[in-house]
Amino acid sequence: MRMKQPITKKLSAPAEKVWEAISRIGRLEVWFPIIATCAVEGDGIGARRRMTTQDGGEITDIIEEIDPAKRRLTYLRATSPFPVTFYRGTVEVFDSFDLQAVVAWTIDFESAPQDAAAVAELVKGAIGSGLDGMERDLQAEAASLERG
Repeated sequence: MRMKQPITKKLSAPAEKVWEAISRIGRLEVWFPIIATCAVEGDGIGARRRMTTQDGGEITDIIEEIDPAKRRLTYLRATSPFPVTFYRGTVEVFDSFDLQAVVAWTIDFESAPQDAAAVAELVKGAIGSGLDGMERDLQAEAASLERG
């Protein structure tokens, strides 16, 4: 069953800083509680992001698109511990009216019909937690720069 799960969140950080963090494609182990390790091999399109989950699962993402003008990153999940046969993520960063970031993270995935709802909930919760973690990380970085 093919599904689309959008997650949108306004962050208390400038859109340009959020895009900068996302486009570096790393630090997922800092932002996402579910991720234990994250290592990036290569850079730009074709780079691989290899992760392990807290319970030992393995994840490999292949970067398909990094578009600075549109502030959009797309990755294909080549290895996943979750019950999916296809998984593609697209992350876009927009300016809100107050110049803070609005992140739209959309997951397109395919799974068996009996797994679809559980995968959608897992994705929604994990990415929501990851965006919260990214926001905390960016705020800590900004505070550190202010202190000098």
